[in-house]
Amino acid sequence: MKPSEIILGLLKIPVDFIMGILAFVLAYHLRAVSDLIPGIKLPLDLTLFPPLEKYINFSAIALAALLLMLAINRAYSLKNHSKLNKEIRKVIFTEAVWGMLIIAYFFIIREFPFSRLALAYSWILTVIFINIGRIIIRTIENALLRANIGKRNLLFIGNNAITESLYISMKKDPKYNIIGLLGIHTNGSIKNLGGISSLQDIVKKYKVEEILQTTSNLSQAQAQDILEFCRENHLEYSFVPDLLAMYKTNIEIKTQSGIPIIKMKPTPLDGWGRVIKRGFDTFGAFIGLIILSPIFLITAITIKLDSKGNIFFKYLDDGSRVKRVGQHGKLFNFYKFRTMHPNTHNLRYTELAAKNARQGSPLVKIKDDPRVTRTGKFLRKTSIDELPQLVNVLKGEMSLVGPRPHMPEEVAKYDKHHKFVLTIKPGITGLAQISGRSDLDFEEEMRLDTYYIENWSLWMDIVILFKTFGVFFKGYKE
Repeated sequence: MKPSEIILGLLKIPVDFIMGILAFVLAYHLRAVSDLIPGIKLPLDLTLFPPLEKYINFSAIALAALLLMLAINRAYSLKNHSKLNKEIRKVIFTEAVWGMLIIAYFFIIREFPFSRLALAYSWILTVIFINIGRIIIRTIENALLRANIGKRNLLFIGNNAITESLYISMKKDPKYNIIGLLGIHTNGSIKNLGGISSLQDIVKKYKVEEILQTTSNLSQAQAQDILEFCRENHLEYSFVPDLLAMYKTNIEIKTQSGIPIIKMKPTPLDGWGRVIKRGFDTFGAFIGLIILSPIFLITAITIKLDSKGNIFFKYLDDGSRVKRVGQHGKLFNFYKFRTMHPNTHNLRYTELAAKNARQGSPLVKIKDDPRVTRTGKFLRKTSIDELPQLVNVLKGEMSLVGPRPHMPEEVAKYDKHHKFVLTIKPGITGLAQISGRSDLDFEEEMRLDTYYIENWSLWMDIVILFKTFGVFFKGYKE
């Protein structure tokens, strides 16, 4: 998802609230003008005209309720494919229901502490102002799209009547930059870039971000390969119905020119899911660093007393910085308490290679590892050595929960389907860690991580974190 989409989507919330407050304040002052309507002098009953502060407090509560109703009605979707007039209709409908609920509330309590006309002005102006805010945001979005900020490079797979129809419709959408199509050549207005076999080269050459498959004239193996390619390279993948009988979870259905399109969503961690998880990670990491600071201090002192070297495992034997592979294959500086004697890291690939307990997989785990210090054994058993990764979480490089971050040389040995775990940020703990830790078979670990990515929920993160504490205490007792 484009950063501009997230920023503009989130911007709707404060803009709606600010525009609503402005509407209420303006309504309050308009009601004080008794001859607002020419030729008609409206009576002003000061007993029904509260202080501005009290009116603002009421408006803030009422607007908070409105924002909640708009959220329920999906008016804050971060991936907004609807036209502006449809978005405005949704806002007007929600505000109509909101206005009726306010009237019903006062009817039930049998009190009306404010001027009825001021409330009527407030409702009318709120409808107008909030929609003006939406128009401003959409105008900003269109301006950014014209500057090629937020545009998505789209590639069609297939060349048929459906492709042509969708192309005619979608080329008018400023969100898309249509690269062309892959498929058997026929007469048409879309640039044909070659056959499906050239998919990888075309994606790399034109920096394709989204693929829309419009043909069902593919073998199951071809369709499977295209889907796996998109997952491996973190491309959005959509298709016209009846193409796939697999991977039916996490789909989003929309229509374009009356043609239904199904988009494969690799993870619920998109849009609001991504925002919620980041907020949860930031809060959790911040609180964790404060609460666990005494453990950090004790651990640092113990490491220093037990062996020579840095407190943190920051540098490899050649002096280069310790890196891990993060989301979409990006490398980041990795923080961890040192559990081994200095300058012994590369022994895992030389003298100790025969003791690798995970032969046949990309990972290396040395059985009865002689490099580990006395303190290191305890830190590894209790997973205390992982706690500095809370800093990585605060920096936005990791999450509290997710697939484990592996070394670049390990990721280089991944098969194509393994790279799906790079769809999201790696985590300090995860479903695999509470299901067997390092004793799991690598393929089983990948299956668990894939399940987590495809079925993420905030509740799942909370459950995994609580179970992680159980694993910690089990390790401590052992």
